[in-house]
Amino acid sequence: MKFIKPLSIAALLSISTTSFADVAVIVNPANANTMSDSDISRAFLGKLKNFADGQTIKAVNGKANSDSRVEFEKKVLKKSPAQVKAYWSKRLFTGKGKPLQELDADAQVLSLVASTPNAIGYVDASAVDGSVKVLKTF
Repeated sequence: MKFIKPLSIAALLSISTTSFADVAVIVNPANANTMSDSDISRAFLGKLKNFADGQTIKAVNGKANSDSRVEFEKKVLKKSPAQVKAYWSKRLFTGKGKPLQELDADAQVLSLVASTPNAIGYVDASAVDGSVKVLKTF
């Protein structure tokens, strides 16, 4: 019985208390396209260049190592921040692409996507407002 309390405390301390919020993938409200999870991933990896209607995709990233970006890369791209950085370094070096535009805050992503018909981005789901359309929440 003496060991139950210390073991309980140790178990609680070993569990991460960080709780990650959902990430919403957003587009301009005028964008009528739908995208599968795979298409969303491919768009943010520079492999999918156009929406189904032919519009060129302008994908934008949040700030490196921000909570929403880390969650997006983990849940959607299935990669760590280091893996994503290495991926883009290789694409840049081989001339196959350059990293996406990076914005400092969710508010900037919302603003750009709201004002750009072919833009796609992601933000913390709690930051979404009526200026954008949510394609999918992860």
